[in-house]
Amino acid sequence: MRHRHGYHKLGRSPAHRRQTLRNLVTNLLERERITTTVTRAKAARPLAERMITLGKRDTLHTRRQAAAFLLSPAVVKKLFATLGPRFAARPGGYTRIVRTGWRRGDGGEEAVLELLGSELKPKVKKEKKAKKAEPEPAGETAAPESEK
Repeated sequence: MRHRHGYHKLGRSPAHRRQTLRNLVTNLLERERITTTVTRAKAARPLAERMITLGKRDTLHTRRQAAAFLLSPAVVKKLFATLGPRFAARPGGYTRIVRTGWRRGDGGEEAVLELLGSELKPKVKKEKKAKKAEPEPAGETAAPESEK
């Protein structure tokens, strides 16, 4: 039975665990998609959803709460300017965890933690420019002189 085991310890001290989760949530809100282990994704998900809920309210108090947790002022701006309004009509469930397989080095199970609405768009390949014909050096193009 796993009574009263309410969170993942992630094999870290409490201060290191808190900082790891703050980094994960800050990067998720900045990039809208991160690749990490399944356990870390499950631990970061409730914190990320709490930050988005703060972004939906947009008061001075919620801005200060978000700024106290997130590591970058630019991410706090993005949270209240774009992410909060984007999820305003949604009552929860702002993130998705997609398992992607096992890591090659140590076999850890990896997952993609992403915000809804940030689906992967295929990259459009740019066409390569054709190489221009290089002019031949002047010495080679001149006609040889006839011998007398």
